[in-house]
Amino acid sequence: MPTINVIDRAGATKAVEAKDGVSLMEVIRDEGFDELLALCGGCCSCATCHVHIDPAFKDKLPEMTEDENDLLDSSDHRDENSRLSCQIEMSADLDGITVTIAEED
Repeated sequence: MPTINVIDRAGATKAVEAKDGVSLMEVIRDEGFDELLALCGGCCSCATCHVHIDPAFKDKLPEMTEDENDLLDSSDHRDENSRLSCQIEMSADLDGITVTIAEED
């Protein structure tokens, strides 16, 4: 099981385990991080699961889709490491990844 290091908006870090094939958003939500709203449930239609990804893992992630890119454009907190966590499927390749929950827009 891959381990994810999640940094909340207060700056606290918590290591959580993920099952392969589950979205990063589901793992963070199910571990009780209430600040990750995930309002659309993973349909890539709301951007409330916005996170900042550790740059060391950027090349291990799937390419960003046009829909994801468009949704992230609506965020005032987007940067070069922004992704929607619903679009990232967990796998052994992502073991040890650190993600920071983005500020709410």
